[in-house]
Amino acid sequence: MFPDRPDRRDLGRYLALGQVGLEMVVPVVLGLAADHYLGCSPWGLIVGAVIGLVGGVAHLVVHANKMDANRPSDPERESQ
Repeated sequence: MFPDRPDRRDLGRYLALGQVGLEMVVPVVLGLAADHYLGCSPWGLIVGAVIGLVGGVAHLVVHANKMDANRPSDPERESQ
């Protein structure tokens, strides 16, 4: 069905990126729910957006650094 199946490492990377996306969206949804139920509009949305953005970007940086550390070094690049 799928001629070029990704290996487990690629699937792990895709799941990690999906998790980063959820980390950015879930706090916004929780902030909207807090605004609706507590009547503190727009502060729940603002706080949720800031928390989601900071947390998502921080997690994305961690994953980027981890992928960069696992990448084999390029001898031509090091000689420049």
